[in-house]
Amino acid sequence: MTPTNGGNTSTTGLDTNLAAALSYFGGFITGIVFLVIEKNSKFVRFHAMQSTLVFGGLCVLWVVLQVLPIIGWLLWLFIVFPLSIALWLILMFKAFQGEKFKLPFFGDLAESKI
Repeated sequence: MTPTNGGNTSTTGLDTNLAAALSYFGGFITGIVFLVIEKNSKFVRFHAMQSTLVFGGLCVLWVVLQVLPIIGWLLWLFIVFPLSIALWLILMFKAFQGEKFKLPFFGDLAESKI
């Protein structure tokens, strides 16, 4: 995808690329924070909403996997958690580059909610 942001300043006073990347930094918590404080930039709001949905969903998945003895813990530790870290890094990098990187389900949902 091509960059969709020209490096404008967000409501937070930060560059929009930095604000979008930071919305992923603390998972769904920073996503919610940026959703609340960002009023102008649809770019930042999109990334904040996608962060909230993706990492909120991963937290729900973690709770579900904790119910399954041993296999759930192993699935989380060796498959879900490493993939989550990779996804987290990719999403932050893409947002910082100014790209509106949409994940298949969550990106469309985030776009419809902002």
